[in-house]
Amino acid sequence: MRTGYLYHEIFGWHDTGTFVGDMPSDPGAGLQPYMNYENPETKKRIHELIVVSGLIEDLIRIPVRAASETELATVHTKEHIARIKKESASRLGGDGGDLTTPFAKGGYEIAAMAAGGAIELFEAVLNGDVDNGYALIRPPGHHAVSETGMGYCIFSNLAVAIGVAKKTHKKDLRVAVVDWDVHHGNGTESIFLNDPNVLTISLHQDQLYPHDTGSVDVVGVGTNINIPLPPGTGHGGYYYAFDEVVIPAIKQFKPDIIAVASGFDSSVYDPLGRMLVTAEGYRVMTRKLMDVASQVCAGKLMMTHEGGYSASYAPFCGLFVLEELCGVKKLADPFAHGNNYPGHELKEHEKRIIDEAKKLVSNL
Repeated sequence: MRTGYLYHEIFGWHDTGTFVGDMPSDPGAGLQPYMNYENPETKKRIHELIVVSGLIEDLIRIPVRAASETELATVHTKEHIARIKKESASRLGGDGGDLTTPFAKGGYEIAAMAAGGAIELFEAVLNGDVDNGYALIRPPGHHAVSETGMGYCIFSNLAVAIGVAKKTHKKDLRVAVVDWDVHHGNGTESIFLNDPNVLTISLHQDQLYPHDTGSVDVVGVGTNINIPLPPGTGHGGYYYAFDEVVIPAIKQFKPDIIAVASGFDSSVYDPLGRMLVTAEGYRVMTRKLMDVASQVCAGKLMMTHEGGYSASYAPFCGLFVLEELCGVKKLADPFAHGNNYPGHELKEHEKRIIDEAKKLVSNL
């Protein structure tokens, strides 16, 4: 299997400041300066584990480049692009747009590199240069909407890649997007909500972030499926959602390529989510997508990195996904006891909401 891999050290230089989680420090409120949840560590450690494990030798490195303003404008307003660029040139940087997405000087250039990385990997998979691949990019993208950034996201990286591909290949290119980040993929949804050629499926912890998006009844032109999972959902719920909703929807939709917004914050040890997915769980979901990709789109599957905030565990989730993509096994999961935690079985209240989402497959 020819698996593409894209990463650049500049992504670790995206500076989100001394926020206290997702809030600026404030002595009056007792908020002591510390570290933004969205910091370089998890991504750098994913890459370093890929290198140290030796898996890097089995991957095809894809060069990174910056997206042009024209490419960003396939999904973003010119006003949003211009504002980010202007603030990025200032001495103290700026914010994506929601006052919780800070960036330092040069933030525009790094965000453009992340979007450009998504474009390059998407193109490599679509053209058949590689069979599948993973873009380990930062800042993330799936919360950014056309007119503003939010939720640590400045530009909607995956959406930009799709927008560019629609211009360079064909306008009616059919893309299935599966978002397994613990937070709702609201940005990708909003950009493609009325596009019949882009299927967007988001599996997320219900009302975690954003608090007012991600419900089952948001369907657009019929190609948007939300699966808002209850806190505590484990492998049973995720596998059931894949088998009953995600895979049948992809088969029905028949995309030219499958793209994944890959966040590892649904993992059992993540500080921002309350789900139970382990590295093995991500491996199984990857295999399910590879199998359906081989049936409907000649195996064309690509992933862009989103969230994941456990510096100790996210690297193993990333490693297991890439091991599965390229068919090479390097390491065992030293945290594998998480696979035996109570709660992994499919529960009735989880099944009920997944079955509601299942009804939406008939819209396709």
